[in-house]
Amino acid sequence: MILVMLAWPILGIVDPRDRLRSAGKRLTDPAEALAQRVAERVVDLVVEALDVNALMRRLDLNAVLARVDINDVMRRVDMKTLLDQVDVNDLISRVDLDALLARVDLNDLVQRLDIDGLVEQTDLGAVIARSSGGVATEALDSARSQAVGMDHFIDRWVQRALRRGTPGPVAPGVPDRPDPAFARNGQAPSLSESGPAQ
Repeated sequence: MILVMLAWPILGIVDPRDRLRSAGKRLTDPAEALAQRVAERVVDLVVEALDVNALMRRLDLNAVLARVDINDVMRRVDMKTLLDQVDVNDLISRVDLDALLARVDLNDLVQRLDIDGLVEQTDLGAVIARSSGGVATEALDSARSQAVGMDHFIDRWVQRALRRGTPGPVAPGVPDRPDPAFARNGQAPSLSESGPAQ
């Protein structure tokens, strides 16, 4: 009993199991490292011996995919980074546009068009002005060419009626010397510069 009383204060300071723990630690640390190396080697051997194609044939992909939450996967994908890596020109060059357009139902597409909305947004006045301006220009050019043809016809008949042997000039002749007012500023003289009318 005296021994226990003397040992009691020492047991409060020193734990007798500490020696056992340190001995166990000396044994378990190398054993854990060895077990880790053995497990790594076993996994390497299994992976090398594994026929992935045979494993994939035995795997039910439909069951695996049925358990995947696609929405959750898509939320985790950074679409901006993904789209930055896509070469759109290369992607479009691979698309068979003829086959794609053959699948488009044009009648259905036209039925979806809001014709009234398109007409409201179209400036019909400008479209009509442009198209009628072109028509008016063509009509004016046609009238001018017909007038020139008529002028030549009348000129030939007048030449015959007056019994002239040589036809008259087609256009007015070129003056021998230029008008001094024209030579001064490079423009035709105005009525005020040319003096009173005669």
